[in-house]
Amino acid sequence: MTPEFSRRTILQGTGAGALALLMGGAAAAPARASGSQRAVYHMTPPSGWLCDPQRPVYTNGAYQLYYLHSSINNGQGGWDHATTTDGVSFAHHGAVLPLQPNFPVWSGSGVVDSANTAGFGAGAVVVLATKPTDGIRKYQEQYLYWSTDGGYTFTALADPVIVNTDGRTATTQAEIDNAEWFRDPKIHWDAVRGEWVCVIGRARYAAFYTSPNLKNWQWKSNFDYPNHALGGIECPDLFEMTAGDGTRHWVFAASMDAYSIGLPMTYAYWMGTWNGTSFVADNLTPQWLDWGWDWYAAVTWPSVDAPDTKRLATAWMNNWKYAARDVPTDVSDGYNGQNSITRELRLEKQGGGWYSLLSTPVSALSGYVTATTTLPNRAVNGSYVLPWTGRAYELELDIAWDTAANVGVSVGRSADGSRHTNIGKYGNEVYVDRSPSDLNGYSLVPFTRAAAPIDAGARSVHLRIFVDKQSVEVFVNAGHTVLSQQVHFTDGDTGISLYSDGGPANFTGITIREFGNPI
Repeated sequence: MTPEFSRRTILQGTGAGALALLMGGAAAAPARASGSQRAVYHMTPPSGWLCDPQRPVYTNGAYQLYYLHSSINNGQGGWDHATTTDGVSFAHHGAVLPLQPNFPVWSGSGVVDSANTAGFGAGAVVVLATKPTDGIRKYQEQYLYWSTDGGYTFTALADPVIVNTDGRTATTQAEIDNAEWFRDPKIHWDAVRGEWVCVIGRARYAAFYTSPNLKNWQWKSNFDYPNHALGGIECPDLFEMTAGDGTRHWVFAASMDAYSIGLPMTYAYWMGTWNGTSFVADNLTPQWLDWGWDWYAAVTWPSVDAPDTKRLATAWMNNWKYAARDVPTDVSDGYNGQNSITRELRLEKQGGGWYSLLSTPVSALSGYVTATTTLPNRAVNGSYVLPWTGRAYELELDIAWDTAANVGVSVGRSADGSRHTNIGKYGNEVYVDRSPSDLNGYSLVPFTRAAAPIDAGARSVHLRIFVDKQSVEVFVNAGHTVLSQQVHFTDGDTGISLYSDGGPANFTGITIREFGNPI
């Protein structure tokens, strides 16, 4: 398992090579964007504020993806609807579960009720979503909606199907605090036992319920993790998956805020078993699917082509520590927020005997590449600026070294070198440091540098770096580690440079795949 360490440490590794890239001229105030800053190959809302994605269901030959949406930043809202056939290109269909007076719609999940267990018709799409009844926070409860047209229009039941009994009886502050966290139902069909299973996020545990018909639910158990410093459970996930060696495993996961102990604020997961009543973890220390600052409210779902061995995943590229602030795209394009690129997840046994989820960008993304550039191998001792510029691309390369202390790549480099985001390996960490890309008025301090553990003795690393106009996502060593960060690049932040401090490093296989057309 990975060791705990602080992700907030200042980057000791920004040494001579990285700093030399700053010396091209005096640091100038960054130019404000003159044109559209909308992401080129990430899903963004047509306008307004995008928040949590909701797990897609597959109907009518497409994935139906829903997401929380509001007309103002961090405002109350409902669910908007988008469809995709490949996880890359999305068509938007507007509000599907709209805001109602005193009834904002929060996160939840949908399923296709193939057997008509709920009585709305075979193949109906049934959604459970959290709403605060009468707008009262301690009355967060789970409401049911159903659709008979594949998930394009919905009808609502008037009353909640899972009542917050804690909220109805809470009187002390501790009871109220617990009641005010009863959210984000995630449901799936348990084919072995012939029933529906729902997991709901609580402040210090996950609550499991079962139902024969999606309407009548019975509480079964709680999963209480011992380290409450990991934060409360939001957007929980429970699924079974076949690993590369053919064995079957259950995964319980949730978005959690472990900032206080120097761990991620992203998607934590536990391997274990589901026995029809409770989830039993193999190890009570979670693993993390992303180590950046911006991969929250993640959802996973089975791929249509290989549902047992491959799941798809996406997340909200934001963080509740700063999500409510304005960002450059509010001004340039009238929207705030984007989803991460869709990932393909696979489950593999690791050398220590445990199983881990590995991530790769969804394969369909390669079909949107408009140009590919291969650059010569380069030995670097200090720094070197690549003869290429662009704003939306994948950079893939290998780095190998012997004595160098700090090696990496700078993306989003301005012409004078004053602005850039560093991605590299230093000591026992692989890091993404966006602090030199900060904009006045949009600063992310102290949430600038993210780091993940790596073998301190490693002398090589393979990187796939996905840069878009407002983000960086880094896949390390075949997806064993991923770091996702929003970064506010400006029009002139188009360069790439290589650096090595404390000795030479060899940069090989340098390939740039450009996304030249908005998707």
